[in-house]
Amino acid sequence: MTTTRSARGRAALRTFRDAVPLRSVGLVLGVLVLQLAFVASYVGAFHDPTPHEIEVGVVAPDGVATQVVDRLNGIDGSPLKATATSEAAARSQVQDGDLAAALVVSADGTEDTLLVASGGGSSVVTAVQSVLTQAEASQGRTLTTEDLVPLEGGDARGLTGFYLVVGWMVGGYLVASLLGVARGSRPATPRRAAVRLASLVPYAAASGLGGALVVGPWLGALDGPVWVLAGIGTLVVLAGAAMTVALQVLLGTVGIAVAILLFVVIGNPSAGGAVPAALLPTFWRTVGPWLPNGAATEAVRSAVYFDAAGIGGPVLVIAAWAVAGAVLTMGASWVLRRRDVTTG
Repeated sequence: MTTTRSARGRAALRTFRDAVPLRSVGLVLGVLVLQLAFVASYVGAFHDPTPHEIEVGVVAPDGVATQVVDRLNGIDGSPLKATATSEAAARSQVQDGDLAAALVVSADGTEDTLLVASGGGSSVVTAVQSVLTQAEASQGRTLTTEDLVPLEGGDARGLTGFYLVVGWMVGGYLVASLLGVARGSRPATPRRAAVRLASLVPYAAASGLGGALVVGPWLGALDGPVWVLAGIGTLVVLAGAAMTVALQVLLGTVGIAVAILLFVVIGNPSAGGAVPAALLPTFWRTVGPWLPNGAATEAVRSAVYFDAAGIGGPVLVIAAWAVAGAVLTMGASWVLRRRDVTTG
């Protein structure tokens, strides 16, 4: 009886191994880790938005400006980073996105004015208003708000640009993943790797233009320059796709999971879209501007609301990811080909 049970157990184990290979178990465990990382990243980033050194200008009469700046910078937790400026400079900096807001202190009354740009992030505006309303009340003063760069009618809560970038990123890593699944994660030769990269260019261009047309002329959500948005989108898709191809060449199928980790698990919550960067915890606030998601969200916001002021830096970040993906793909393909020739 014992022997029979033992034989049945071994047979059941063999059946399980045949049905679920060890490699599949490893992949399932990898998916579980990625899933939990997704939950941890999004909840960690969004569960407690807290303002951190939001840049605010202070316009005040001589002898008062320094006191106001010191008082605002001394608020517990450092929610604001205040600097003294003139009203003309403050208006210009808020309109260009260089300052999140500016406090204009009245010289002959108790009602001060807060200059804001909700196009740069309505959550940031709300956070600054909350902090300054309390600070003003403690001094027996009140606050009125003037929005210099209001949100467009179709851009509810200023999230359209972020969702546009998410769509572009999804297209980028998905098309690269599908090419890998269909034709093999690792191209057989550097020439084939180059062809695969080249095939991504027309897709990226169509995706960039298509996204710009959907949010602009079609839906009327963003009244931005279509060709500028299309250019940003093309770069974003190329960045996501080229880096995903590179990761597949380096790591095989696992490279797709690493791309998802970079661009979805970490990239989306740190992009400054759903919650602006100034309200995110340190990790997400630090890495966001250096990932294509965050750089693209900032570039779209700049193009639509700030006349492309400061757009150069984010565009360079996106382009760097695209170039790095292409260089890694070609370099890794050449090394693998040399290894195959040598061992063959």
